[in-house]
Amino acid sequence: MLKATFRSFLAHKARMILSALAILLSVAFVAGTLMFTDTIGKTFNELSRTAAADVTVKPKKEFREDRLGKSGQQPTVPDSIVAAARSVPGVADAHPDVTVTNVIVVDGKGKKVGLTSDPQVQAADWFPTKQSSVVLADGKAPQGPGEVILDSDSADHNKVRLGDKVHVVAAPGAFDATVVGLADFKTINPGTTMLFLDGAAARDRLLGKPGVVTSVSLTAEPGVDQKELKARVVAKLGADVDVRTRTEEADDASADLGQALDVIKYALLGFAGVSLLVGTFLIFNTFSMLVAQRTRELGLMRAIGAGRADVNRSVLVEATLLAVVGSTLGLLGGLGLAQGLLTLMKSLGVDLKGAPLVIKPATPIIAYTVGVVVTLVAAYLPARRAARVSPMAALREAGAPPVKSLRGRAVGGTAVTALGALGLAIGASATKLDAAHGLALAGGLVGTLVGFIVLGPVLARAVIPWLAGAFPRLFGTVGRLSRENALRNPRRTGATAAALMIGVALVASLSVVATSMKDSVGKQIDQRLGADYTLESDGGLNFSHDVAETVRKVSGVSNVVRQRETEAKVLFNGSSENITVTGADPGIDAMLKQKYTAGSAPDGLAPGRIALPRSYVKKHDLGVGGTVTLRTPNGRTADLRVGAVIDDEGIGVASAGSGAVGLDTLAKLVPDLLDSVIMANVADGAKSSTVRAALEAALKPYPQVQLRDQADYKQTVQDQTNIILRLVYGLLGLAIIIAILGVVNTLALSVIERTREIGLLRAIGMSRIQLRRMIRLESAVIAVFGAVLGLALGVGWGVAAQRMLASQGLDVLTVPWGTIVAVVVGAGVVGLLAALLPALRASRMNVLAAISTE
Repeated sequence: MLKATFRSFLAHKARMILSALAILLSVAFVAGTLMFTDTIGKTFNELSRTAAADVTVKPKKEFREDRLGKSGQQPTVPDSIVAAARSVPGVADAHPDVTVTNVIVVDGKGKKVGLTSDPQVQAADWFPTKQSSVVLADGKAPQGPGEVILDSDSADHNKVRLGDKVHVVAAPGAFDATVVGLADFKTINPGTTMLFLDGAAARDRLLGKPGVVTSVSLTAEPGVDQKELKARVVAKLGADVDVRTRTEEADDASADLGQALDVIKYALLGFAGVSLLVGTFLIFNTFSMLVAQRTRELGLMRAIGAGRADVNRSVLVEATLLAVVGSTLGLLGGLGLAQGLLTLMKSLGVDLKGAPLVIKPATPIIAYTVGVVVTLVAAYLPARRAARVSPMAALREAGAPPVKSLRGRAVGGTAVTALGALGLAIGASATKLDAAHGLALAGGLVGTLVGFIVLGPVLARAVIPWLAGAFPRLFGTVGRLSRENALRNPRRTGATAAALMIGVALVASLSVVATSMKDSVGKQIDQRLGADYTLESDGGLNFSHDVAETVRKVSGVSNVVRQRETEAKVLFNGSSENITVTGADPGIDAMLKQKYTAGSAPDGLAPGRIALPRSYVKKHDLGVGGTVTLRTPNGRTADLRVGAVIDDEGIGVASAGSGAVGLDTLAKLVPDLLDSVIMANVADGAKSSTVRAALEAALKPYPQVQLRDQADYKQTVQDQTNIILRLVYGLLGLAIIIAILGVVNTLALSVIERTREIGLLRAIGMSRIQLRRMIRLESAVIAVFGAVLGLALGVGWGVAAQRMLASQGLDVLTVPWGTIVAVVVGAGVVGLLAALLPALRASRMNVLAAISTE
């Protein structure tokens, strides 16, 4: 039996190659994703461990540092800590560090310097040590406030040379400098543009405050353990600062990197999951057809003594051989995919500088497990069917087993689909987003998918005659035969169409949600944004107060309103909770028509008052008139009465979960806070285009300021939606590739199965052109059938998801009919392309040899 199994596998290797390609693609995405993320993770971890000091003293982390830095609030520690730390036994040296993010660098042509389209620069003091991540490659060290070093990758990317002038925008203010040196990364370019100043200039230009630094790096004396040194430093400095060892710093960096890598990993594994699911149907169909074609052969094996277990085992061994070959090729493909992703990262500014590809032992284990398990699961039912072939089948003239009734499928599939539809309806009926409705929706998605897969053959009999109804009129007998061929084996047709159905359903559902999101936000912009122009940060750093004064001086501008943001803690009844607090001018209500569930904008923004989000008020059983304490990152506090309750839904004065106070109130707490948003209207009688041109000219000295009108806002949402849709279409592309393999495989095996029939058709006068057309039409109608099922599923899923999210602001339902029509047309084209090779092979058959085939 084993010898016969190997011979059968080698005899059908041409038929197996397309199924092996499906396994290859699936395994390649899994293996490539793991290799890529493992390589990035290991390289960055090594960089973190080598670049960190033995012990680092930092400010306490109470708030998100990225948001504080953007608003101009750089967390610092007193530089007196340096002397105190040097006196600790075991400390060989202590160095004050200045490192800030969100700096903007502009070259002599007014273009931002960086490695990405939205560059953010990390600026620091120049102090090279053995732990430094960079080394001076050209030029000299900076001296004085007018000299800087730039990393060489950013310099090359932006054509900045030694001696060039740059304009630097930092939180304390902007300044001009000359590039006097270029620095190379020692191991890896993390994709960040680096700018270095000398120590005194860094404190003055980047912090703007005397007597503070962002951290202190401590070097341990030989033989002193990091943990022991940390304990001594904590005992000396107290609990007001955060003291961390090299290992702890590296672990923190790894955790942050891990969160970012997880997004990439799960997105890529999502592609792998779709390909696995679609590939399962391809493999199932392949083995089902092979078993059907080998009915007499299997019956003969039973007649000469093979048992059911032998036949079952034979088919599963063939499947295992297919899985091993496909998984091996997939593992090699994963190497190529991972290398390609690393090359893509390099083009985006992250250069690993020849770091070797990391292949952990778990990667090939996972790859082979995925490939083998999926293949065996797909081949299990055909193997059981093969084991049931009777020895008497060897004496039958027909090769295929008798066709079973579809009644059981109709009843079971309808029941499962109905339950799934009920789950979708429950999820769609949600008046608020909660776990129960989310689970109902998820159950509905799975139920309707399984139901449609089970109902596929039944639906094929009902839908294909309608889809191909015009074929006889348009193509005559050839059209009628193609329609009947598609209906001849509805189980095979349903399984083939299911592969395409899954991909189309995903695209349709996500397209509905994405376009509904775009239109919902557009509606909110129309309803709530009253400002003609909005100025926001574009580059990570908010802007100084003189921007508002500049806008006020522009002819034709009226009603200039400012906003500022800070992280803060709300203290109430023994609880402490971090929120974002927005400070706004009194005229904000005319610019942003925020909804309030209690009170109004004047009530919440009055002196000594605060407007809190509905979610916070409800959580703490707090109402209008209650008093809370607001503490800002600089340690200042204020007792404020609740004057209004903000509806969290949609856009408004503050983002969801944020509070708001008057700008004067916030300025007393945080005097040096930068402006985050400026809104302005066009004065009566002024021409909008003229005012915009004047604003753009006036704002040229402020490269971080982005000027937008309402149309620009909507375009921004459109661009963000398009990013989602491009990912969705990439998912569809992968599913279509595997679905094409499935259609090609089905048609190729079908042509072999119908060899004698094709010979008879040719003998009675069918031309080669007519034969090719018949097979192409059969393929096209199967592909369109799969697309129609996928669209029905996907639109239902998308509508249910939109209705469930309506309470979160996604209250406009938009079905992208243009996309739907394009998918149906595209499915027909895919079907025609998939039929090219099988149709060509059929038309080249020798007529007499085909007729004599048993």
